[in-house]
Amino acid sequence: MILGFDPGREKCGIAVMGKDSQLYYHQVILASDVSTIIQSLCQQFAIEIVVMGDQTTSKMWKQKLTEILPKSLSIIQVNERYSTLEARDRYWQMYPPKGLTRLIPKGMRTPPRPIDDIVAIVLIERYLNRI
Repeated sequence: MILGFDPGREKCGIAVMGKDSQLYYHQVILASDVSTIIQSLCQQFAIEIVVMGDQTTSKMWKQKLTEILPKSLSIIQVNERYSTLEARDRYWQMYPPKGLTRLIPKGMRTPPRPIDDIVAIVLIERYLNRI
């Protein structure tokens, strides 16, 4: 299992995906809850690797994750560039627009919630495409 982590100052995206690309968990969480939730996910799932973005606050988060994760887990950073744009498109694939929202041109639609968790999914997929 792979844990995807989209680091941020106030909120972070987390996703758990199998190497077969099956999605088991995804959530946007407060930065203050990261330690508790990641430790819980490590107990719930057989996490083998952590994939995280390499941009905003990534140095600080990598150090923090190193402290809270089991030593056997390696943290791999992947290019986070344009991942938010990709996640926005993915949001609408996962949750197709309903009602009048369908009439708004695709490029002008804004997801109704934070999409950091979907960015975490995109980061895992980028890692899987690399190996």
